[in-house]
Amino acid sequence: MARLGSPDATRVLLHTSGLHGVEGFAGSAVQLAALERAPALPAGGAIVLAHVLNPYGMAWLRRVNENNVDLNRNFLAPGERWEGAPQLYSRLDPLLNPPTPPGNDRFWWRLAAMALRHGPRTIKQAVAEGQYEFPRGLFFGGRMLEPGPRMYLDFLRRNLARADYLLAIDMHTGLGPRGGETLVLEARAVTTAVAELARALGKNLVDPAAGGAAYRIRGGMGGALSATLPGVRADFLLQEIGTCSAHALLAALREENRCHHHDGGFAHPAKRALLEGFSPASRKWRRQAVEKGSQLLHAAAAWAFNR
Repeated sequence: MARLGSPDATRVLLHTSGLHGVEGFAGSAVQLAALERAPALPAGGAIVLAHVLNPYGMAWLRRVNENNVDLNRNFLAPGERWEGAPQLYSRLDPLLNPPTPPGNDRFWWRLAAMALRHGPRTIKQAVAEGQYEFPRGLFFGGRMLEPGPRMYLDFLRRNLARADYLLAIDMHTGLGPRGGETLVLEARAVTTAVAELARALGKNLVDPAAGGAAYRIRGGMGGALSATLPGVRADFLLQEIGTCSAHALLAALREENRCHHHDGGFAHPAKRALLEGFSPASRKWRRQAVEKGSQLLHAAAAWAFNR
């Protein structure tokens, strides 16, 4: 963790990276850039950088943590049980999570057949929403709050509970057109009027609950802010920098998951394919990711500290 500014700040910008492990390289680079050229900090303002919330996933080129938990499906609301799965996910489980090593098994043809039957949007929602019944499966949200998220929320309680306003940005990669930016809202995680926040940041904001392009999820980190900091007005944005098609990412996630559970090893091509899927080697893409991440961070600071 890095904190710039007053320990008693009333207005705080919180930037997090690496919640999805292998996605953390771009967010880490943006945070390093912020340390080199930090936004101006007025009296009563602070910036908190939370670096790589899933270090296991980043180190071992996994999107999930050491327990195969997708941490952005692990922050369930108070009283919500870590159980259940979309009905269609249960039917897709043999396709998504085959008990075999990586290999050609006509995945594309079988997925296309399911999409024709149920519709692509329905398939996307069922797959990515989050499930709590298949521990070795993709998008598994866990059976309890994981140790990493628990420590992170404890940190927020200890250090940010005295703030009046908090603007949080969680940086990810993958979703959207290559090199493009998508800013996604999360239910229970925005207190400012969406139109006002969009104008302040100079960005379009996607609201999945209102039929936006992204899918809705259970157990997202943004929703945990209000429960963790009940006296703080908070806004949460998930920033995505696109890399490749959703189909290609799903295939890469599937193969890496098979590799992990069937002793494929760290040097297996599935690991490198996942890295390329979420952190492309292209210098152009990496420059775009840092530029877009830095632009949003500075725009968010101007809004949070001067509103």
